[in-house]
Amino acid sequence: MRVNIAKRRMLEGKAAFGVEVSLGSSLAAEMLSLLDFDFVQVDNQHGAWSQESTMSASRSISLGSAVPMVRVQQNDFYAIGSLLDRGALGIIVPMVETIEQARAAAFAVRYPPRGGRSSGAFGAGFHGSDYESWIDEEVFLAVQIETKLAVERVEEIMAVDGIDGCWIGPTDLAKSMGIELNTQEGKEAHEAAILKVLAGCQKTNKIPGIWAGGGNAQRRIEQGFLFLVVGGDQEFVANGARQILQKLGRLR
Repeated sequence: MRVNIAKRRMLEGKAAFGVEVSLGSSLAAEMLSLLDFDFVQVDNQHGAWSQESTMSASRSISLGSAVPMVRVQQNDFYAIGSLLDRGALGIIVPMVETIEQARAAAFAVRYPPRGGRSSGAFGAGFHGSDYESWIDEEVFLAVQIETKLAVERVEEIMAVDGIDGCWIGPTDLAKSMGIELNTQEGKEAHEAAILKVLAGCQKTNKIPGIWAGGGNAQRRIEQGFLFLVVGGDQEFVANGARQILQKLGRLR
């Protein structure tokens, strides 16, 4: 049996820290897993991943201590099932705005009778021969709350059975709200929306999550967020290279 350590931490009220990989390198995903993050999130929505490279990444991540999670390209029954079949232990579904969309995601993630997932996890055997006996308990499903409409409906979305938590996309949320984050008014409206999502999760006893890069993680932890992505491979590569160039006097 493979224990989803990230999910267990969050259910105990402890923050789980993860990183997102978008560059399409399973070796990079493995390196990050070996650094003791709780999960590594493979970004199929915006990243340079195929189904085959995602499967390789799930296996590579599992060589370290982190849990392999995948942000699916879209809320689609077959897309979600195929990523689970390739070894993902967590699924993040973007742009969920309604109860119906939340129910569809939950239905796709778990086997009957809890859901409708089709049996045939050909690429998940590395998790153990008893995979189907425990995966419904260990899998983690987060829906992204990243639009104005989703915020307005957050409690009913999070109350859907089978949804374990949410993950706020702050940038898309700001765009959906039509606000400018470089103004005080915009910042305050944005933060109020984020805190409303947090309250909705707490009221429904679901796990609140958010993108917390750029040094925002500690503040979000103090607010009560538990599912935190604190950076990504693209950012780490660029920042590391920039530091070297600064030391060489090429950047100021």
